[in-house]
Amino acid sequence: MAKSVNKVILLGNVGKDPEIRSTAGGTMVASFTLATTDRQKDAQGNWQDKTEWHNLKAFNRTAEIIRDYVKKGSKLYIEGKITTNSWEDKETKAKRYRTEILVNDLSLLSGREEGSGGYSRSASSSSPTASFDQRPAEGHDDYAQAPEISDDDIPF
Repeated sequence: MAKSVNKVILLGNVGKDPEIRSTAGGTMVASFTLATTDRQKDAQGNWQDKTEWHNLKAFNRTAEIIRDYVKKGSKLYIEGKITTNSWEDKETKAKRYRTEILVNDLSLLSGREEGSGGYSRSASSSSPTASFDQRPAEGHDDYAQAPEISDDDIPF
């Protein structure tokens, strides 16, 4: 069989607070939308922003992280895969489709003022470790306190 790839990379903002639920088996599920914006010129040469809305779904530990750290407006970096589900509408008997991104990797990019804290989580990782943004609050610049480096300090 030939190799195939189903990978999506998104960088955008959450459209509304995520919806969190649990399945009958106890699996936590987070559903939310992410907006990405592309800028292109129109026929008159003016720049126009075109926003695309993506439906995303995450499970288990990633869903817990989304529940705890993600809210409307949060900036996220997402890696995942595209899935399309179909069903029959009970009222009209028409076949309906919904395309979603299943989240495999999530990085929170919003600053502390937005409340997300810089958390990064890979859904495929079995390690429960997390990396939190350890940078000092704005206004603290360590480089301003550092001594000058001259050409004599460089070893090559």
